[in-house]
Amino acid sequence: MTHTLQRVVVTGIGLLTPLGLTRQASFERLLRAEGAVRPAAAEITQWLPNALSADVDPAFAQQLDRNEQGLDRATQLALLASREALADARAEAWDLDRDRIGVYAGIGLGGATTGEALYKRLHESLQAGRNPTVMHPLSVPRLMPNAATAAISMANQFRGPTHTYSVACSSSAMALGEACRTIRHGYADAIVVVGAEAMNVPGVFMAWNALRVMAKPHPDDPAASCRPFDQDRSGFVLAEGAAALVLETAASALRRGANIYGELCGYGSSSDAEHLTLPSSAGQYRAIRIALDDAGLAPEAIDYVNAHGTATEAGDVIESETLAQVFGDHARRLPVSSTKALHGHLIGAAGATEFAFSLLALRSGSIPPTAYLHQPDPRCTLDYVPREARHGQTLRAVMSNSFAFGGSNVSLIARRYE
Repeated sequence: MTHTLQRVVVTGIGLLTPLGLTRQASFERLLRAEGAVRPAAAEITQWLPNALSADVDPAFAQQLDRNEQGLDRATQLALLASREALADARAEAWDLDRDRIGVYAGIGLGGATTGEALYKRLHESLQAGRNPTVMHPLSVPRLMPNAATAAISMANQFRGPTHTYSVACSSSAMALGEACRTIRHGYADAIVVVGAEAMNVPGVFMAWNALRVMAKPHPDDPAASCRPFDQDRSGFVLAEGAAALVLETAASALRRGANIYGELCGYGSSSDAEHLTLPSSAGQYRAIRIALDDAGLAPEAIDYVNAHGTATEAGDVIESETLAQVFGDHARRLPVSSTKALHGHLIGAAGATEFAFSLLALRSGSIPPTAYLHQPDPRCTLDYVPREARHGQTLRAVMSNSFAFGGSNVSLIARRYE
């Protein structure tokens, strides 16, 4: 075991989002500011007429083989995203010991579609007077939060460490940070990190609706219903999807001439220890400062921030205050955007998805917009890249922030690999 700290780079990205079924399709639609928010499925709107959602195109299922079709929807999305990421990384050319390749996942609820089906079957059985104990024998393996890591590790014979993180909206961001640490300190040579979520089912929607954080439909255009940092914002839209990123040592990537999106150089995490659902500026500040210190970067070195930006009344104001405090005078020149306006809130998959978009921005020089932002809340005073993407930008380092119910905060920083 080597004790020399390793530089950690990202060599592969896979995306299945409401914006598209591939990395390229998702990012291109993001830059065009074409939203994916729509009225929710009929099984949801029959109870919640104003419900909105952002769903993955059902055509994704055509990529699944017969055995994969029996997995929970979240696991299916995770598996396909990992497949694209590994192909992008040219993992078939790896000269690595599979005992030192791991899989880390972040997922908020996990197995939601399986759980919904179980309760529906239970209810229908009781109503019809049938035996309610007759369930599919693989129900528990489909429900378990680590189903995605199991599926990906078995599909690729990756026998290194596997971990699943479930810390609400920070889940996959934390998985990325912890995977980075694992590689940096020599406990693995490569890790596939995936964030996945598929909870757009009636029971879950009713639970979220009770929290009063869901966006109200825009009267003219449902796609414009989620408006982060706008004074007329009303909340977020539940979304499903998956993102996968291949992390490995820079030495491994350079040996085979792999494409490097950037170096994951900073990771900070903190807990608010204050309130179950309300964010804390102090907790967010600590996570961001830890990430900057970990990366060895001054605040002025960050050229773009992908904000958590959920379009909630308190959340956007507190996050704006935090960024203004962290970045000081630089905050006036710093582009900040929330992509949730376009793809919705992917909960456990949000961190990985938004970090992937941040890396694609770093690589391309194109900053995604905060769509549908027309009248900024006067308490939100930063440059939120309203409505349209910015192209031809020189980006050296980017930050992606994720802040969760329960008070878990994660900040990630990537820079160009030199």
